[in-house]
Amino acid sequence: GKSSLIQALVLLHQTMRAHEWSSRLMLNGTAVRLGSVAEVIDQVYGRRNCGIALIDDDKAIFQWEFKGDREEMSMAVDRAWGETADEECWDIDGDQPLHHLLPMELKSKQSLTKRLSKLTYLSAERLGPREHYMFDDPQLTPVVGPRGDYAVSVLHSGSDLPILDDLLIEKVPPTRFHQVQARMSQFFLGCRLEIKVVPRTNIVTLGVRISESTDFQRPAHVGFGLTQVLPIVVAALSAHKNDLMLIENPEVHLHPAGQAEIGNFLAEVAFAGVQVLIETHSDHVLNGIRRAVKRKILPSEDVALHFFRSRQEKVSNSEPQVESLMLDSDGNIDSWPDGFFDQFDKDMNYFADWN
Repeated sequence: GKSSLIQALVLLHQTMRAHEWSSRLMLNGTAVRLGSVAEVIDQVYGRRNCGIALIDDDKAIFQWEFKGDREEMSMAVDRAWGETADEECWDIDGDQPLHHLLPMELKSKQSLTKRLSKLTYLSAERLGPREHYMFDDPQLTPVVGPRGDYAVSVLHSGSDLPILDDLLIEKVPPTRFHQVQARMSQFFLGCRLEIKVVPRTNIVTLGVRISESTDFQRPAHVGFGLTQVLPIVVAALSAHKNDLMLIENPEVHLHPAGQAEIGNFLAEVAFAGVQVLIETHSDHVLNGIRRAVKRKILPSEDVALHFFRSRQEKVSNSEPQVESLMLDSDGNIDSWPDGFFDQFDKDMNYFADWN
């Protein structure tokens, strides 16, 4: 399903980043921990093998087949093959030397491995309010981390860095800290941030103020939603063109208006040239994106909607497990399959029938 798709990209990411010369797919690392091969392989169709295939922006195709014993905690590359736009082809077995899971001499791998190695992944289980946050060198913590652990560190260490021009808010200094603060005030009116390094430690504290009449307070005193949104905003405003962001449930702990706003914000991020992949159960996030398309913030052709059905929910064998829906320039969706953000209508029909 949705999580499996995201996890496939994250597995490639954590292997390429932490094990540059490995010929094995690392199922457990700092980004995600999925357990043994038996827990990763599809129990219906698989035994010891699984595959991942990607098509890059220039239509280059990269494919891997991995194998492993069921009790193992990683999987060996059994085969890697593909073709690039300039017809550079390769097909190798796992016995050959690999660099970032691909042939060392393959020139076309550079763009793909760069994007996967530096992608940002934010899981649904993000860090809540804390007394303090870890602070480290930017080379060790270049992204906010899967739980947003390093969001405050990334914000502080890169506070004076510029952000993408298309994400700048006018009349606000064009640096990361001031732009993040301005974006946070769109979600939480009057929000102001203060970061302080604790002397002789590797930690920083975060102060938050949501009114000019109050002092800076600990995050615990200003609501859970703020600490859930902050990593998303910091990650987005730290990104460069062609970067890849994976975000699970961006709507966590936000009220409906905030959920719509996060959808609109991520549409702006996509327009700025960052590829954003979202897993969501929120129709408010979806509608925020649709409104951004209608307002011409993001072209409809730059939005892809994929609806996942579970195997148990498939009505017939002719119905695909993944259905791709079309969005027009007015934000209208061409079809609404059963189960696709339709619970509100179902509930309202229940009351209409009851009356």
